[in-house]
Amino acid sequence: MNRRQFVGGALLSGASSAWPDEEPAKPALKPKVRAITAFLKLDRARYPEQVRDTLQMLRQAKRAVEAGGYQVESLRITTQPFPDYTRGLSRPDVLRFFREYDALATRESFDANIGPAMLRDTDDPAQAQLLGEILCATKSLEASLVIAGEDGIQWKCVQAAAKLVKFVEEYSPGSAANFNFAATAMLAPYAPFYPGSYHLGEGRRFAIGTEAANVVDRVFAQNSGSAPLAAERLTRELSAHAVALEKLAQQVESETGWTYTGIDATPAPLREVSIGAAIEKFTGAKFGSSGTMTAAAVITKAVQSVPVKRIGYSGLMPPVMEDSLLAQRWSEGTYDVDALLAYSAVCGTGLDTIPMAGDVTQQQIERILGDVATLAFKWRKPLTARLLPVKGKKAGDRTEFDDPFLVNATIRAVR
Repeated sequence: MNRRQFVGGALLSGASSAWPDEEPAKPALKPKVRAITAFLKLDRARYPEQVRDTLQMLRQAKRAVEAGGYQVESLRITTQPFPDYTRGLSRPDVLRFFREYDALATRESFDANIGPAMLRDTDDPAQAQLLGEILCATKSLEASLVIAGEDGIQWKCVQAAAKLVKFVEEYSPGSAANFNFAATAMLAPYAPFYPGSYHLGEGRRFAIGTEAANVVDRVFAQNSGSAPLAAERLTRELSAHAVALEKLAQQVESETGWTYTGIDATPAPLREVSIGAAIEKFTGAKFGSSGTMTAAAVITKAVQSVPVKRIGYSGLMPPVMEDSLLAQRWSEGTYDVDALLAYSAVCGTGLDTIPMAGDVTQQQIERILGDVATLAFKWRKPLTARLLPVKGKKAGDRTEFDDPFLVNATIRAVR
């Protein structure tokens, strides 16, 4: 796709195909790089050496990206599905291994993802139960479970994921470990964002994920109410940064021998860097009001039009409790799970960091996950669900998570 092909579709009819004449984004408004994620095929017998070599590449990549003017928030290592490299170990030995791996990640300052417990319905659901125990026994490890793929919705996986969420709610301190778990649907390998990230290959690959809600905020503030113009200018600004980051990634690929797999230019928010606030500048109304879906489509169209190798979600990311404005509006009741599912028809990433009461049942969670899987499979698009039920909390209560990445919010009833 060249730079004159990025606008199309009924939503943007009437938009010019030329790049708008305006000044480039100011350096202060560059997006951050949320993650540089390496994909490692872990060998249990020599994983410390593998991690050391992987971190050498990641730290070199971080230096290159920061020399290009982009702040890097995290370095990440994603493995193949953990059942592959824990095969033959007893349950106590698996837990011991992951406590050690978790400690290594803390010492070396990287985020660790151990891949999906189940990829398909024919996989052993005992691995999902084991993953629940791993998440409860460690501090920072992240993982997932696949509930829909190219061959359809995986209902046994849906059931296993719901059971895991309830187990983690019950047995992790403060019910907090569900923050590190996602049920994923139609998400391809090599996505850089957690917890859904995974791979099935030989490793030695890396990807980049951005945090660009600030860029969306600036563009929407200047082009409120005009979907064609906002999409055109947002595409231009996101593309400029994505192209610059891709050149840096290709430099790293050339210097290290690790294969660059792509960029997820999803404009991830983080607390006060709010995608919800950006959308409100476009609509002139609270998030959840009329126009919110249009804004979601504008953002997704722009992200999917950047002229780089794209990977992952490549859409809108509205994580309820990772965005201060979204958490506030959730507490006010301006939108709910059904609204987020509706927006997910034109964007990503599904239902992310949803606060829930502890009395939500496994069956209710199964129905929610089933809706996510159904929508993702119907439209052949990546969606995930990260649900955060809190033991002892009821609808109307406020969450009390002690996590720098989460904004506490009021729990809403599940319909």
